[in-house]
Amino acid sequence: MDSMKQLIIFNPWAGHGYAGKTLSELEAYLDAIQLPYDLLKTTHHGHGIQLTREADFSQYAGVIAAGGDGTLFEVINGYYRNTSANKIPIGVIPVGTGNAFVRDMNLHHHDWKPALDIIKAGKTRKFDVGHFVTEGETWYYLNILGLGIVADIGATAIKLKSLGNISYTLGSLYHILKLKPYHVKLEIDGQILERDNIFVEISNTRYTANFLMAPDAKTDDGLLDVTILGPKGRIGLMRSFPKIITGEHIHMKEVETFQASHIRVETNIPKILTPDGELMASTPIEVNCLKQAIDVFWE
Repeated sequence: MDSMKQLIIFNPWAGHGYAGKTLSELEAYLDAIQLPYDLLKTTHHGHGIQLTREADFSQYAGVIAAGGDGTLFEVINGYYRNTSANKIPIGVIPVGTGNAFVRDMNLHHHDWKPALDIIKAGKTRKFDVGHFVTEGETWYYLNILGLGIVADIGATAIKLKSLGNISYTLGSLYHILKLKPYHVKLEIDGQILERDNIFVEISNTRYTANFLMAPDAKTDDGLLDVTILGPKGRIGLMRSFPKIITGEHIHMKEVETFQASHIRVETNIPKILTPDGELMASTPIEVNCLKQAIDVFWE
């Protein structure tokens, strides 16, 4: 098995082009640690889904997402659309802008060498997978699914992307200033809640970007961690932003947290969704946790 190749789905545009600039170093390191591989480059949005879906998994020891959170989202969705009988492990090489997934591994942004060492070692862990249905389509995610201000900020940040990393901060300020709560109806493992809401985040992993959104989340317990933020004044919201980075927000009175395996979300106005940093589709949405459904290369 050891001699079998890894299939690397590589997004050269990840990390504002950082990935592409790192490719020759990355390939040299793959050769140095004697990890055989095939590398396929994505050329457009959604291409990672297609490449992973069409791959012959019987030829590979694993499929690796090399990019940011969006690349991983495409790979996991291609994986579930792939008809190969053998379900191989997946792995991550963090060379993108957002690499929330590897933070749960205690790796940092652009720690691609240790990430490759983990893949080379070949140890895996069983991982829960988030499964959601929206607008009649089925999707999968490994990190988080958010809606409300978290998604609205992401949409604005994309429009301001040319400004670099500050785009997210500016997007946050803009949406905090024009903040309008919306009404949400949640069904959480059969319990019905109705709330005026600012955001709903449904986490599998602990981190969302560099925010410790769900400090108690476990990736193999068959449960997703739901974080709800109720109405809060603009100034209060600005002051509470740093708390999300450290995970202290869960003690704020406007924040409620739940753990559940099945969640349904309806809103009075359609709200765009942000699964693993992508922006797509809208509420209403039905989410399930697939317990320990995938093997991930992990230390």
